[in-house]
Amino acid sequence: MLKTILCAATALVAVPAIAAKPAVPTIEQMAAFPKMSGFQVSPDGKHMIALEGRGEDRVILVWKTDALGEKPTVIGSSQMKIQGAQFLKNDVLGVTLWQPYDARFDGVTKTFIYKYFITDLTGTNWREPLPTPRAKTEFDERVEAATSQELADSLPNDPDHVLIVKNAGADSGDIFKLNVRTNRSERVIRTSEKVNSYRTDLEGQVRARTLFAIDGTGPFQATQIRNSSGGWDEHFRTYVKDRDVYSIIGFTADPNIALVASNVGADKQAIYEYNIAARKLGEVVFKHRFFEASGVSVRRLKSAEGGTFGEITSLRYGGPREDDITYVSPTMKSLDATIRAALAIKQEPLRIVDPGTGESTTIKYDTGVTYRITSQSDDLKTVTIATSGPNTPPSYYMLKDLKLTKLADAYPDVKAAALGKTQLVYYKARDGLDIPGYLTTPSVELCGAGPWPTVIHPHGGPWARDDMNFDGFMWMALMSSRCMAVMQPQYRGSDGWSRKLWKAGDAEWGQKMQDDKDDSVKWLIQQKVAIPERVAMFGFSYGGYASMAAAVRPNGLYKCAIAGAGVSDLKRIWAKFYDNPYFRENQAATVKGLSPADVSDQIKIPIMVFHGERDQTVPIEQSDWFVAKAKKSGQPVEYHKLADYAHGPAWTRKINADQLRLIDTYFAKGCGGSGL
Repeated sequence: MLKTILCAATALVAVPAIAAKPAVPTIEQMAAFPKMSGFQVSPDGKHMIALEGRGEDRVILVWKTDALGEKPTVIGSSQMKIQGAQFLKNDVLGVTLWQPYDARFDGVTKTFIYKYFITDLTGTNWREPLPTPRAKTEFDERVEAATSQELADSLPNDPDHVLIVKNAGADSGDIFKLNVRTNRSERVIRTSEKVNSYRTDLEGQVRARTLFAIDGTGPFQATQIRNSSGGWDEHFRTYVKDRDVYSIIGFTADPNIALVASNVGADKQAIYEYNIAARKLGEVVFKHRFFEASGVSVRRLKSAEGGTFGEITSLRYGGPREDDITYVSPTMKSLDATIRAALAIKQEPLRIVDPGTGESTTIKYDTGVTYRITSQSDDLKTVTIATSGPNTPPSYYMLKDLKLTKLADAYPDVKAAALGKTQLVYYKARDGLDIPGYLTTPSVELCGAGPWPTVIHPHGGPWARDDMNFDGFMWMALMSSRCMAVMQPQYRGSDGWSRKLWKAGDAEWGQKMQDDKDDSVKWLIQQKVAIPERVAMFGFSYGGYASMAAAVRPNGLYKCAIAGAGVSDLKRIWAKFYDNPYFRENQAATVKGLSPADVSDQIKIPIMVFHGERDQTVPIEQSDWFVAKAKKSGQPVEYHKLADYAHGPAWTRKINADQLRLIDTYFAKGCGGSGL
């Protein structure tokens, strides 16, 4: 077994005079579960776990870190599929599993359910964290079956307890302290239906919560902090219509000082100290000139080795990879330098532009491969590391006592050399707004020099964004390895770049938001990247909406489009999902514009639509309505319904392969009959 995980030294091989073209990954190779993933080390550093893909299944492997050459313990599941695992304690695992589920309430709703279980390192003692009460009615039984408990806090300084949130029954939303040895639990928080989330302090005490309510001004989010009497005092109130943020993201060793993220009065979010007793914001902990400050990590462990209790170890910001990290404590800065040297990670100049101000600068950045610490022992002597890049699938390493060992490649058959190169670019929209974008160009060795056939690939959301991480859906790998350039425009309405860019998308669905995508095509043609008349659009969710909009807009720039799980009727999607005051106030004024279903009988280009039958985020009827009318247009229309596919993961590798093959075949042979 270990031979498939640990990489031995390889012999030198003579290089041929003419290098062979990179091997193009097959659909099956891209559709497979990662061969290995999820490496984590226990808090005491004595054990390591990982997930291994075995065809349609995944199992948990458990090793002793001082005996990696020995055969690991294998933990499997006979009914549900394992999705993830983590160490709760040195000898206790928390495991997330999932499976298809037909919810029978008012009719049948095809969906998936997720369950959280606890087990030991041999997989012999499985149990739900909290006992399931006996259902009083058949309805209660079905609700219980469809909901899962979740981890609130692993309590790293407590060897026996964790905090668990119960999500069903009369206790739904309450937090319990669970002894993982005896399975005894006690309620520590009785929740309210208005509460959205809780936050613990460094000692594991529940100290803060957010709730949603309505007053005379409108729906608001309130941040409350627990007082010494056990009651809750409101400290911040922000109204949904303003889209301001006041959020407690952590606490310091001083119980009177919280860490608060806020964008009030600013274009971008920053992080501040907050004096609870004085109710006053203090010093700025972290503010980035060009990107949103997104978080801080504070050392919670009280052990002497590895750092000081309560010290800030790292800062996070929404940079090109979205969750970029800067290490600041001496211990973590030293560890970062050691890892970078061992992995030979090189930084390159990168130009960045602030869409909020138009200012620009050049920074040094991991534009290719970077790394993340995925777990660490309490004393920091053993850490697991994942490396990856936008065009490089993940690989995993262990650093133990300053010795680096490669553990595995996630996709050993998917080679980076065939996946081209991704770079962060900026272009001007027609009204002068700076629009970021991620441009992936194909391998010149595989595909020759550009220009190339090009796909505009807008992200979902739309209140979301793309990043420079490896695409686990394999859409980017599929298109780039088939010699297509791909542009991921961060069109107006995208979140995380600046308040200005975010709010510029309000009520511009299919209008200025769509213009930004079209303007990226014109820029790519000017840059000699895209071949005119050989540009397509492919997106999923909101991106699927954008593809539908591209098909119906006049004077388009696209040869064809692919729409995955797209919203086609804005009025009906709104009526289904935005029926509470919070969502209405939050997005009612922003989701306006073109409804493609209204005019889909007037599409101007061929289109392929696919949709999962278990999708409960965007119901499949949204595609049904669009396609039924689009078939009257005279343009070629393909429609594929995918069984056991939701708004994302596929239940089987075959379904995942079917979805990738539909895209591959359409761009190769469809798109009006001759491919893109």
